[in-house]
Amino acid sequence: MRFGYWLPVFGGWLRNVPDEGMEATWEYVRRLAQRSEAIGFDVTLIAELNLNDIKGPSAPSLDAWSTAAALAAVTERLELMVAVRPTFHLPALLAKQAANIDNISGGRLTLNVVSSWWSGEASQYGVAFDQHDARYARTAEWLEVVTGMWSERRFSFAGKYYRVEGAILEPKPLARPRPTLYAGGESEAAKDLIARACDAYLMHGDPPERIAAKVADMRARRERLGVAPLTFGLAAYVVLAGSEAAAQREVARITDVRQSAAGYANYQDWLANTQLEQHVSLEDYSVSNRGLRAGLVGTAPQIAQRIREFERAGVDLLLLQFSPQHEEMERFAAEVMPLVETVPAGPPS
Repeated sequence: MRFGYWLPVFGGWLRNVPDEGMEATWEYVRRLAQRSEAIGFDVTLIAELNLNDIKGPSAPSLDAWSTAAALAAVTERLELMVAVRPTFHLPALLAKQAANIDNISGGRLTLNVVSSWWSGEASQYGVAFDQHDARYARTAEWLEVVTGMWSERRFSFAGKYYRVEGAILEPKPLARPRPTLYAGGESEAAKDLIARACDAYLMHGDPPERIAAKVADMRARRERLGVAPLTFGLAAYVVLAGSEAAAQREVARITDVRQSAAGYANYQDWLANTQLEQHVSLEDYSVSNRGLRAGLVGTAPQIAQRIREFERAGVDLLLLQFSPQHEEMERFAAEVMPLVETVPAGPPS
């Protein structure tokens, strides 16, 4: 199992806790990223939104791409998985930008290709907002341009959404054959595109048995295409405590969300513009990406056992959220990681 975490570019993950002690500043995320390498984390996911989805649109949030470029220069081992939304970036220009950051980092840049869901943000920033399936049609072209720019000496493309004429991109990314392309989504349009065009599938939090079914489905799609297997990542929120009772008290605290919460309007917008496989409650939304459904809640041995269940389900990477991030990551690295590393996961289910 590889361990990753969400970089707290929004200043936290809890919609009902105004101050989680993890401010949205360069100083905080730099210190966190540098320390994470030392304590055993492999990946950081840098989310991309121009408005703050967690603490409310008027709260500060960091830009993903300039933050990634800065982190590339001050870290040594950490994989920098940067979210990118095709509607906000012309593909040939993004390919150039990503290749440059990949070179700065020594080949550590990867992309998390994300469908735009927040219509209000797009309107504020003057960006076209496609409806759901049209977003994936655009993304398919976008990926073709990006990968073509990375791999060909001169690249041309003419599609419905994009046109590129004899473009040159040098230097190419160091990562071979290309920087890893991660993506997530639960609609048929999303899963079909990911199986065809990406390298890794990212999932919202769910119990191991649901994750195992998702992994099996995506593996079968990939096998039908006759291409290399995907790798699989899972988002999860960790509540590590000295006792199960203490962990449950913390869960009760962080899910006590009222409709006056700063992010509630964004929640409604998100539900209206996504196609999910299952109902999402307001309590689920209190912690982003259905993180609590993964069940990484309890004592260190309980959480380690749950992680081994995800390994058996086919998960290769955990993308974790903590609050407060720095202190709880330290605790997780000290108490949980050694337990996972010393016990074999067993055969896949």
